[in-house]
Amino acid sequence: MARKRDIARVIAARYLSRAGSEAAFFVGVWGKAAFSFQATAIQIATLMFVLSVVSILGSVISGVLVDRYGPRRVLIGAEILFVPASLAIALATDLGSLTVLVAFWGFVGAPVMTAGASFAPFLAGDNEDELRKMNSWIESAGSAAFITGPALGSLIVHYANVDWVFFADAATSLIAAVLVARTRLTYPKRDKGHSSAFGEFRDGIRTAYRARSLRFYVLAGTVVWLGFGAFGALEPLFYRDVVKTGIEAIGYVNSVFGVGILAGALLLQRLPKKIVSARALTVTVMLTGLCSIAYVGTSNIRIVVIGAALWGFVIGVMEPLLRTLLHRDSPKGMVGRITGTAMVHRQAGELLPLAFAPWLAATFGVQLTLIGGAMTVTVIAVLALFEASAIDRIAGTSASTDVEVSTLLAADEPISPNR
Repeated sequence: MARKRDIARVIAARYLSRAGSEAAFFVGVWGKAAFSFQATAIQIATLMFVLSVVSILGSVISGVLVDRYGPRRVLIGAEILFVPASLAIALATDLGSLTVLVAFWGFVGAPVMTAGASFAPFLAGDNEDELRKMNSWIESAGSAAFITGPALGSLIVHYANVDWVFFADAATSLIAAVLVARTRLTYPKRDKGHSSAFGEFRDGIRTAYRARSLRFYVLAGTVVWLGFGAFGALEPLFYRDVVKTGIEAIGYVNSVFGVGILAGALLLQRLPKKIVSARALTVTVMLTGLCSIAYVGTSNIRIVVIGAALWGFVIGVMEPLLRTLLHRDSPKGMVGRITGTAMVHRQAGELLPLAFAPWLAATFGVQLTLIGGAMTVTVIAVLALFEASAIDRIAGTSASTDVEVSTLLAADEPISPNR
């Protein structure tokens, strides 16, 4: 019974924290930038560039902190710092001040994301089936937040104004911190080879890249976020200039996207165990590209909504599947650093397209640029299917949980933790 309460607290905290953040980002940050301040593609790209850079720094730090202190303490501390960070954005009066305040918001938000993504193995232990369930439940909570968060933000804008979205974000962060304060977790033994935070994070990156399967999972996730990067700069402009809707549409359509994510995350629990594979992950990456083409391939809002639901459904399967594979193959005591490495790659993947997305949009248009990014993701995923099959053949020989950190760090050649 106590364990069920711990799981329920983590799930509830994940839901509330994500709901506030999704409302604040999609409706609050994007809304203020594109609609209140009439930002151009280059200005939004600059805002997203800053957000990605500070998020990378936050992920670097938070991965080490999770392994040192556990996800519960990191989440509590980050959520408390998140309160003033969110409230401060309401004070932004122009794009310059908005960018500066969003930088602080993103920096403290990265540990919230990394800690939230690291809870499953601390709840499931070494049970692989339980690990998949935990990731599915936690991701389902995040998906439900994606449904209600943007919709809540749109309602707040409709009945009040955009700045009140950030007050809601601060409130949900406080409640999330209180919820996880009493959660009890199982902490694995961890490697103490380095005393410095930088040394520990470096070991996390080395382990992720020397292990063939971990390297593949991290890079597969990076490909998805490379496609997302262009959306970060251009999606609000897609609604404003192509679909020609108001600010509320961003929230409502992203809520539909969240419905798809929730359905996909719940489905993962019912799929056979063999779905936890590199090949299945690669197929979902390919489908994210195809479904995002359906999302932005038209100016008809009805088709946009359908595309959002399909795209969300695939993301809902992919996210917890990717996290389960990372957790399964991570050496004990390094879950936080491997998760942090994946988060850094995620932010870097979102960062790279910002350098050229505004130029491409100015040359080819917002819609064609988004379609081109989605096609790139699809092609890369197709080319990666052979490597995915090879990793699955290796993974079938033995479990990964017995790999020692020292073995990975001492290896002269890249190896698989599944050997």
